[in-house]
Amino acid sequence: MISTLQKTIRPVWAVRGLHTPAVEALQRPAPEDTVTASYGRFISQVKLQHLSSVVLHRSKRMVLDSIGVGLIGSTTDVFELALEHCQHMYGPDDISSVYGRQGTRLSPTLAAFVNGVATHSMDFDDTWHPATHPSGAVLPAVLALSDMMPANSKPSGLDFLLAFNIGIEIQGRLMRFSTEAHNIPKRFHPPSVVGTMGSAAACARLLSLDHSHCSHALAIAASLSGAPMANAATQSKPLHIGNASRLGLEAALLASRGLEASPLVLDAVAGVAGFNAFYEDYVPQPLGSPNDDGHMFLLEEQDIGFKRFPAHLGMHWVADAAASVHKLVVGLGPGTVSPAIVQEILLRVPKSKYIDRPFPDSEHEARHSFQFNACSALLDGEVTVQSFSPAAIRRPDLHALLSRVHVEHPQDNPANFNSMYGEIQVTLVGGDILKGRCDTFYGHWRNPLTNESLRKKFRNNAGAVLPPEKVERLIGVVEELDRFGDCKALLSQLY
Repeated sequence: MISTLQKTIRPVWAVRGLHTPAVEALQRPAPEDTVTASYGRFISQVKLQHLSSVVLHRSKRMVLDSIGVGLIGSTTDVFELALEHCQHMYGPDDISSVYGRQGTRLSPTLAAFVNGVATHSMDFDDTWHPATHPSGAVLPAVLALSDMMPANSKPSGLDFLLAFNIGIEIQGRLMRFSTEAHNIPKRFHPPSVVGTMGSAAACARLLSLDHSHCSHALAIAASLSGAPMANAATQSKPLHIGNASRLGLEAALLASRGLEASPLVLDAVAGVAGFNAFYEDYVPQPLGSPNDDGHMFLLEEQDIGFKRFPAHLGMHWVADAAASVHKLVVGLGPGTVSPAIVQEILLRVPKSKYIDRPFPDSEHEARHSFQFNACSALLDGEVTVQSFSPAAIRRPDLHALLSRVHVEHPQDNPANFNSMYGEIQVTLVGGDILKGRCDTFYGHWRNPLTNESLRKKFRNNAGAVLPPEKVERLIGVVEELDRFGDCKALLSQLY
């Protein structure tokens, strides 16, 4: 009877008209042919000679700027909260250094976390296109992991820069899977998504993991990714960068111990969301293995954006437009624009809800307000670090200007850092109309900061924490980092 039943009962997949297991096996790509596997191979196989002089130059500028904004970020309340939390909730583990805090060390993952928080605590860190903050998610993790390595096994300056660039490259490649990712975000904060993956990739390379373990590191990181845009303009937004750095490092360390995850996490698999859970339009492409012909890093094609003042990148367009109107009213000399002469202010900016804040209540909201940054620049002629102090935010003259602002969203002004513009029209009490417009601000990847401007920004930021001689040493170390046999000279200058 049993043998008869075995002959007559049809498998469920056959009754329902599903593919047979044999057909499914034929259709499933071999592990080495997947998008996920191609990324693992790239991370493990790309070589020092693939770093062009342009990529080395640009990435060293990124390292310098990121350290600078991390150092000044170590003076903020949100950084202090994060550091106190780590010190009080976790046992001491004196391994990895903390920005600006001599004598303070934490475990590598916690150091990556607090240094990442410092980097984004003032929204002063670099921005790329498609939109994300690439350095803050990667550099703290690579620094913390380098601190963790034995004194006689520290990575060379070139190895350090290669790992950093791999972390940046992976972020850029992943964002190109989606058209949605090119625009100012609405759902997930990009560094919490691609930043975690970039951190995992950089750390996997620094740990010398093979291609399979690198793929697993990415897949583990995908399970540790994602933060909602609702927390933009709050004290929790810097945690997105801190967690990306920390959790990417954890993913690589777990992979190094043999933890496995989905071999198809980057692939588009019908019915089972992988990394495509973060994007409504997702078309993954394999990453070619580097070969003797070389690999062109995206950083060679697409330079980075550096901020001149600590606020959301979109604020730089309206600030520059408003500063040009300030000059028309006041001239080139010092002075402020009196609200008494201003009847109305019209801003023409992209439509993006989380940076449209008519009356910001905190420094974090002010950093994400078209209205605040335009009025600050109109009033003072510029936006600076001091513009976001409690006293500056509460100024009666500033609030008088804010009450006269109206906002329009022209159809030709998309919420995209590569093609947006900022425009201001100020109607004076006498009826005169003054206009200012910015299509590309100074610091944008199309109009990058000069080396001297970047050094000036670094000196101002790092000088808030470090003595002048150490600031100058750091500049020299970073600019010559590719010539150092190990990165100890860099690690010793961060506090």
